[in-house]
Parts: sequence; structure tokens; C-alpha cells
Amino acid sequence: MKPDFKFKFRKRKRLTTLLGLALDGSRLDGVVLRRVNGSLQRLQQFSAQLTLDPLTAAPELVGREIRNQLDATGVRVRDCVVGVPLKWVLTAQTELPPLTEADATSLLQLEAERGFHSDLTALQVGDSRCPLAADKKYVLLTAIPNTHIGALEQVLAAAKLRPVSFTLGVAALQPPDAARSNGVLALVVGESQVGLQISLGGVAALRALEGTIENEAGRRTLQADVVVRETRITLGQLPAELREKVKRIRLFGPRELTQPLADELELRFESMGLKVEVVTGYMPDEFGVSLPPDTSWSAAFSLAANALTDRKPEFEFLPPKPTTIEQFITRYSSGRLRTAGVVAAGIVVIILGLFLFQQVQLWRLRSQWSQMSAKVTELQTLQDQIRQYRPWYDGSFRSLAILRQLSLAFSEDGAVTAKAIEIRSDGTVNCSGNARDTAALLAVLSKLGAAEGVSGLKVDQTRGKSPMQFTFDFQYGNGVPQ
Repeated sequence: MKPDFKFKFRKRKRLTTLLGLALDGSRLDGVVLRRVNGSLQRLQQFSAQLTLDPLTAAPELVGREIRNQLDATGVRVRDCVVGVPLKWVLTAQTELPPLTEADATSLLQLEAERGFHSDLTALQVGDSRCPLAADKKYVLLTAIPNTHIGALEQVLAAAKLRPVSFTLGVAALQPPDAARSNGVLALVVGESQVGLQISLGGVAALRALEGTIENEAGRRTLQADVVVRETRITLGQLPAELREKVKRIRLFGPRELTQPLADELELRFESMGLKVEVVTGYMPDEFGVSLPPDTSWSAAFSLAANALTDRKPEFEFLPPKPTTIEQFITRYSSGRLRTAGVVAAGIVVIILGLFLFQQVQLWRLRSQWSQMSAKVTELQTLQDQIRQYRPWYDGSFRSLAILRQLSLAFSEDGAVTAKAIEIRSDGTVNCSGNARDTAALLAVLSKLGAAEGVSGLKVDQTRGKSPMQFTFDFQYGNGVPQ
């Protein structure tokens, strides 16, 4: 894992023209903006449906497809900021006690290793922190596999583009650091899913709500009841202290989809005092500069506008690039140059070591035992705090055990197949998929209900008869978060 949890922008010249790209499923939206004095000018804008998947298709082919679209629109800008799909992002949550930044980073590293169950060197990791009482913080950890980032970099290189940032479109539309974003639950209706973000001085929750949009004969249908249910679940998973601070719900998306959803949300969340708003455009002071007339909201526009107005993204997934000196050392660190460098470095180390030894001796003679005692007490206090909040390694492999029970329950002939499996921290498991008929599904439910550790099995919904779609939930274990 990197020493710093948040990636920092490399020093570079200030950009005045930038291409914003937002990737959502197979849909690619793009906007070219130029900053002139105190205003933004929109030079080009386009929207395209990609026929190739950037993660599975050859990067050269995907890059050529994007390049063809850029050429057709007349885009010549190479520098771009990219909004990666929300479904790529892994998330985990934890609480952070009052610690120094160095100790907080160490503790978050342990939490990331526990929460993501993966080698952190294979992930691009970030975090967002929301304040709690007693100087504590509620931390949302995020990660994207390096394989996804590497594939996207290759695609952009093939398209002759130079990325300056990989971030999230929903965080660009609703920047969590903005004062008016505090206490806002943002829902972004995308091509095949709904993105969810809760901002409370930072990002407290981030989810891609799968199965909320159906596409039948080219017509998209939003499942408002599923969105309401998942929104309620997400709010319920927050600490009560944070949940009470959520006051507004903002909807981004096509009017024909967001307005019915807004009506449903107002009906369901009226008792909680939440106000629902359908976003139709930007506020005049959204970015602190003048905007082009009749500017409608878009993730691509927000990504480019935030970058041009020096607003750093809450999540940065673009890996830091080696400096020119580091590249030089890597290139010439062999043969005679390496030998000469090692000898010279050795001499320098010896000289510095002699001076350092002298300074250490002088420092030790001037040290006072009372000062040492105070430092020991301080370190012991920090150790007690870390020991209190650090979770021990869990050897139960709960996720694997759940998947094993599901695989044993499903028939080997493929009569019932799973499409999506969601394992929540409280032991609740949500499974959706397809079944050949009702009898096949009942057979699976019977086996699963009799499995060890499984309780509270219930079917949420079914559609069709043969074949049929299904969704069911169950509780695994005692329901205590692990």
C-alpha cells in the first residue's frame, strides 16, 4: 500500500483546455471546455454508445473506436479527466479515533487489508472522512483494481489521449467538500444502474444500485421500488449520528425517469423529513466562474469544470507517474554506471554516517529521562487506542462460506443460475438470477434453507414463469458484522 492514502496531483502546468469524459456502461459522454479569464467556454460536446468493453476488448480496438468519435466531433484536445464507472469501485467503512495523521494512515491500511480481502498493491486505494462526535471520523475506503486502471490507460493511449485524473462522475456532480452538499443524498440515473452518494462533510456512502434499470426494446424503465428499498438500506447502515444529518435527496438524470422516482421518494421518505429535488441545471455560482448559456448538467461537464477551476477530486484513482529523475535511474541502473553509482553512494553514506553518529551521541547526552518518560506515556496511550480499534484477522472466511452454501444449493444442470450476489457487513445476503421454472427455484430454496448457518430465507420478487427471474435474501451466521 502507498504511504499516503490520498493520491496527490503531480506538479504540472495549469491547463486551460480540457476534455471531460464520463464512462457509464457502454455510454461515453464527452465535453471540451476552455477557461478564459473568469468564464468557461464549451467547444465540443458528444455522446456515443461504445460497441466494445474497455475491460475485455483489445485496447487498440476500443481506443480506435473512441478516436473515431473524437475525430467526427472535431476534438483535438489530448488532456482529459475521466469519470470511471461507479461499479468498478470497491468500498468498505470504518471508524477512526483521534490519532495523528501517521497513526491514522497505519490504522486505515489495516482496515483496508481487512475490508478488501486483497493485496493492496493490486488496488488503487483512497478514502473520504466524515466528522463524528468526540473528534472521531467515519471513513469510507474506496479501491479500484489496478487491472481496470491499466486497461483504461491503454485504451486512452490508443485513442491518443493523456489522462490527468481518474475520478467518479457522481462525486463531480455533487462535490462532497462543497458547503451546499452537506447532508445531501445524491442519486444519478445512469444507463443501466443508479449511482448513490451521501455527502456529510465527506463521502459517507457510495454505491452502484444494480438491477434498478431495465432496458426492454430500447426503452429504459426505472424500478423505483428497488431504488427506494436500497436507499433505505444504505441509510440504515449509517451510524445514527450521520443518518440524522441527511436532509435532502437530489436526483440527476432524464426528466422522464427522475420525476416519477422523485414522487415515490417523497411519499416514502416524507416521515423522515427528507426534501427531494430533481436537478435540472447548474447554479450560477456552481464553479465560481461564468458558465455557457443553457448549460444542462452532465458528469463530463462537471469533471472538466472542476479540474479547470482547481477543485481537487475527492477520489483520485490515477496512479502517480515516476519523475524524470526516477525514469533516468531506472533506465541507467545497470552495468558500469550502476557500479560507479553504488561506490559513490557508499562513500557518501559513510561520510554522512560519521556525522550522524556524532550528532546522535550529542543528542543522547542532552536528553533528559523525564522527557523520555513523557514520550513513553504518549506512545503507550496511542498503542492502547490502536489496540482498541484494530480488528483482529478473521479466519472464518465468511464470504467464501456463503458462496459455498450457494454453490451447493444450486443445481449442477444449470436450471438455476445466479446473476448477482451481494454480501452485506451485517450478514445479509441478497441473490438475484434466473431459473428454468418455479420447481427448480423451490428446489434451490429448499436446499439453501436447510443449510447450516442460513436463516431468514425469503423471496423478494419473481418475474416470469419459464424462464423466470428471482431475487431472494437470507441471513448467514448470527448477523453480527465482521
